[in-house]
Amino acid sequence: MSLLPEKSPERDQRSGSKRLKLGRRRFLSTAGRLTLGLGVAPMVVPSSVLGLGGATAPSDRITVGLIGNGQMMRGHRASMLGRGNVQVLAVCDVKAWLRDAAKAHVEKAYAAEAASGTYHGCDAYNEYERVLERPDIDAVLVATPDHWHAAISIAAMRSGKDVYCEKPMTWTISEGRVVADTAERFGRVFQVGSQQRSNAAFRRAAEIVRNGRIGKVKTVWARLGTFPEGGNPPEEPIPVGFDYERWLGPAPYEPYSEERTKGKYTGGWRCFWDYGAKKNGDWGAHHFDIIQWALGMDHSGPVEFFPGGQNGIDEMHYRYADGTTVIKNKPGAKQMIQFFGENGTVATGRGNVLVTEPEEISRTPLAIDEVGLIESQDHHGNWLDAVRTRGTTICDAEVGHRTATICHLMGIVERIGRPVRWDPEREEIVDDVYAARWVDRERRSPWFL
Repeated sequence: MSLLPEKSPERDQRSGSKRLKLGRRRFLSTAGRLTLGLGVAPMVVPSSVLGLGGATAPSDRITVGLIGNGQMMRGHRASMLGRGNVQVLAVCDVKAWLRDAAKAHVEKAYAAEAASGTYHGCDAYNEYERVLERPDIDAVLVATPDHWHAAISIAAMRSGKDVYCEKPMTWTISEGRVVADTAERFGRVFQVGSQQRSNAAFRRAAEIVRNGRIGKVKTVWARLGTFPEGGNPPEEPIPVGFDYERWLGPAPYEPYSEERTKGKYTGGWRCFWDYGAKKNGDWGAHHFDIIQWALGMDHSGPVEFFPGGQNGIDEMHYRYADGTTVIKNKPGAKQMIQFFGENGTVATGRGNVLVTEPEEISRTPLAIDEVGLIESQDHHGNWLDAVRTRGTTICDAEVGHRTATICHLMGIVERIGRPVRWDPEREEIVDDVYAARWVDRERRSPWFL
């Protein structure tokens, strides 16, 4: 049974406000709690003790825990440490050297701001549950491999934490519905790390498409790239300080190899289907998300998914009910995303790239009666503002679920090699019992949701 209300709360597209009465949030836990070597519970101290200039009182800071401290967390951690209204109280990773380095990074940053030149207020944990059981932590950032995203996010929300979760939001389609329902049921603020929504060029491209300035969209190209096959790397000794059993968690057991567990942008665990949807869940989670936004499909999705060689198209692609077709990795694509409409084109990419034909389409400001999408110039800041105000984010759990669904369906089609029909209202694969099994995955005991 769905935990969502019968009618979704109205949303103001320009402000991103969510008209939902959630009640007043508890006072933010203090970020300036220190154990002063007295063998007693931490005590609240003024911000001046931390040498932070007193700009933000400890009781007004959002206290956070960082779960998964590999490559993806580096930027998140630096962002949190650069904000005077945020205090990092804990880090967590199943690799001892990563959590030790993260703890050292946090404490060095805060020590540099402290009058004493020292700081020892960040704890490091192997188990994420230890972060979630702390009542003094308001929110968590989750940057683990994909197969852990849902379980940690759900547990965090049930424990009263708000969540920023890396993309794609989930490991399976079924998990996504549980995450979205949990956020709604517990009134938690959720942000998916689809930060292209907080980029002006992508937002402007989406507004141009949404307002029909290029006419009916016929085709979209999405440039994702590819990963090499993960293969079957030889077994290696598990490094000292690595909780490999917990790293695997719900994923199938495979003997340890460094290649299987690396967090490389160009390979590592993302090359293996066991842990995600490969490029579909990597760059696809970014580009499919912007396409959904531009087409006004944030709470729905495509209806057909195809391997290459179907419908006269050599590449993998998917199609919406109105016929709009999204082609993955079209040769010759010059930008990350290109929209082709009846009356023009829009191309956009990172580096604030926005190219339109005709050119004047991009120069004309929005008219008062046109759709203005939520404006964010800071994805972390958008999340933190929502934590304070109890508003919604630019990429909440429902939006993240719908985008992740596309990622997973593209992965399913890539693996089984035949078309799949999808009902976005019922969230079911249609008339294909075998393919329908792939909407979820078997989870290894005892790592159940």
